[in-house]
Order: sequence, then C-alpha cells, then structure tokens
Amino acid sequence: MPKRVLSAVLMALGLGLPLPATWAGSNDLIQLLDTRNCRSCKLQDADLVHADLRDADLRQAQLQRANLGQARLDGAQLSGANLSFTSLTGASLRGADLRGALLDGTDLRQADLSGALLDPGALSRSHWQRATGIPAVQLSYAELHNAAAEAAQQGRYPEAEQLFGDAIRKDPNAAISWVARGICRSEQGKTQLAASDFNYAASLYSQGGELAQAEQLKQAAEKLAKGADSNGEGGNGAGSKALEGLLSAFQFLAPLAMKGLLPLGL
Repeated sequence: MPKRVLSAVLMALGLGLPLPATWAGSNDLIQLLDTRNCRSCKLQDADLVHADLRDADLRQAQLQRANLGQARLDGAQLSGANLSFTSLTGASLRGADLRGALLDGTDLRQADLSGALLDPGALSRSHWQRATGIPAVQLSYAELHNAAAEAAQQGRYPEAEQLFGDAIRKDPNAAISWVARGICRSEQGKTQLAASDFNYAASLYSQGGELAQAEQLKQAAEKLAKGADSNGEGGNGAGSKALEGLLSAFQFLAPLAMKGLLPLGL
C-alpha cells in the first residue's frame, strides 16, 4: 500500500499519525486500527501516541521501540508481545494482560497498571517510576529500594519514604533501607520516626557484628531526638547532619545497583 494512502487512512481514523518510512508497505497498522485484532503483527517503531486500543488483541505482536505514549490499552491482550524499549509513558493499561511480554527497557513511567496481569519480576528491567497500580508484591526488594533512592535524590521524600517502607517489608533485615527511610523522614520533620529508624538500623548492624556503624547510628538517633526536644527542629537535612562521621547520606540514598539498561533518551 502506498505511504500516502496509508497516511490518508490514518487521518480518516482521526489519528493523523506520521508513518515511519521503515514500514510504509505494511498493512498491520491498518488491521490493528480497523479491527483491534492484530495477533503477531509487526509493529516495530509504530507511532501510536494517544491511540485508543482498548481490548485490542496484540498477543505475540512485535512492538519494539513503538511509541504508545498516552495510549488507552485497558483490557488489551499483550501476552507474549515484544515491548522492548517501547514507550508506554502515561498509558492506561488497566486490566491488560502482559504475561509473557518482553519488557526490557520499556518505558512505563506514569502509566496506570491497575489490575494488569504481570509475571513475577517482569518489571525488573523496565522503567516504571511513578507508575500507578503496581502492587508491591510484584516488585523485588532491590527494585523498591532503587525506586525509593531515585525519588529521594529528586527531593520527593514522601514518595521515597513509602517506597523504602515497601522495601523494608520485603526485607526487614536490610539495614540500609532503614537508614535511608530515616533520612527521608527527617527531611520531612518526622524526627522521632527518623530516630526510631536509625535505632533499629543500629540493632541490625550490631547483630551483623558491625559495631562501629551501630554506635554511630545510635548517636545520630540521639542527636535527632535531642534536637527535636530542645527546639523542635526537623527537616532541612537534620538526618543527614546527624549521620556525619558515618557514611554520607548520599551513599545511603544511592541505588543498590544499576539496572544495565540503555539510556531512555527522552
């Protein structure tokens, strides 16, 4: 099909989407937009921004590097689809079936995944920061801690506190997450809660034989508690200052490991 004809059809469908030259001869896009049934379709690099694909059948579809930003994919069948490095930023995927889908480098930031079906660990190599509807059980301890660290580094302390809490529930013995949550709480003026986190982290370090770190954390907790009792100070780096002499707060708030993903370039 000539490119100009295919582009005209897109305009008639109300999308007005630019057609990549790499698949000007493909009928798969027309099939998808006309019937919403395109199993095993070849849709690499497709531009489907804002597309309405609710309940679409895209099982086993090849969607690598496609742009589905802000698309409506509620209830879509995406099992076994290749979504590697696909942009789904801000897309609605409520109730979508993503089991068996490849999500390497997939951009799911700010997407709505409420009720979506996912394999365990499926998001480990995707970008899902600030996405909604992802149950904490779906994410590993490292994923939760790293997402919390990123939020903290950007000054989103309430979000970071919640994520560090989720990480702690995954691994209650991870002292570094207790310390990191304490820092985030202190930044919000929750001084007593921060001190409690530091004290608990100190007990974990002590159990592991790291007595010097445990003692320094206890001292940090005491500084926080005394500061709150004497002048009510909290926030503005109080927790970070209390940790002086231990490791820097930056180290506690650093990701555990890099994901090894290519840059988003967005």
